[in-house]
Amino acid sequence: MARRRIDYLTSIATLFFHQFSLAAPLFALVALGYTLIRGAHWPKSVADALNRFVFQVALPAMLFRMMSDMSNLPPVDSRVLLAYFGSCLIVFLIGRLVAWRVFRLNGVEQSVFGQGGVFSNIVLLGIPLAKTTLGDASMPSVALVVVFNAMILWTLVTVSVEWARHGEFSLVGLGKMIRGVVTNPIVASIVGGTLYGTAGLHIPAMIDAPLAMISHAAAPMALIALGMSLAEYGIRAAWQQSAAICALKLLVQPLVVWLLARLFGLPPIETAAVVMLASLPVGANVYLMSRQFGALEGPVAASMVISAAISAVSTPLILTLVTQL
Repeated sequence: MARRRIDYLTSIATLFFHQFSLAAPLFALVALGYTLIRGAHWPKSVADALNRFVFQVALPAMLFRMMSDMSNLPPVDSRVLLAYFGSCLIVFLIGRLVAWRVFRLNGVEQSVFGQGGVFSNIVLLGIPLAKTTLGDASMPSVALVVVFNAMILWTLVTVSVEWARHGEFSLVGLGKMIRGVVTNPIVASIVGGTLYGTAGLHIPAMIDAPLAMISHAAAPMALIALGMSLAEYGIRAAWQQSAAICALKLLVQPLVVWLLARLFGLPPIETAAVVMLASLPVGANVYLMSRQFGALEGPVAASMVISAAISAVSTPLILTLVTQL
């Protein structure tokens, strides 16, 4: 019995170090971007330009090219949405409860706090990490979450904030938000590539070659851009609230999404994909929410930096546990 337990623990440790070795270079690129701004004092204009190129050119090119080749991708399981966004709703409500009972925050602050526990940094970190650790088989599930992520979670926080303020929400404001999501280059490239591939069309070789070159550079550039963005924020403001947001994001949401994935009977690769996405650090959109609604800007900014550092170890560990359970 003791020998069997030792062998099991050894296999877990081996798998963890394998996952960590796959993820470590990606987080090293995040650290590089952070160091270039904080240590080498590169101007913020460089980070802004790189972010713009990554969001508007590099990642859209990679996603369009990948999704256009639908014949080589596994089918998408709609239960992915139920597991992932079901966890978002549950953890958001838990977050609001914690913000209310523990920190005595008002309704608007509760809404932003709850979003910190569910809005992952999927585009800049999740896409490269999924390709590296789980392979192309995970990308349809990741792409499906990306398409609906901003729309669903921005809608959730908008309704929550407006209800806290007025007891109702504005359809005009909601319509503007949805229009912004639909015209987002990332979402447009996924939808456009899927439609292109579904129509049986193939990208001409003269266009596919430069798209492939840009696609190969997209992931590392996205990670460096993420590090540069994180360098703008500090970690000292209201650390108790930041720590609570990180606990919700890095521990509670992965657990809830794993339980829902098991409940809905998701296959292993889809389960690993949604749990990995849930284990990612707090996304930059939460900071935009905090700025827009004038609530918790300091704690949210700090949680982005802290959760990014912790997830360098916690995400590989969670992936290891998921593949063994």
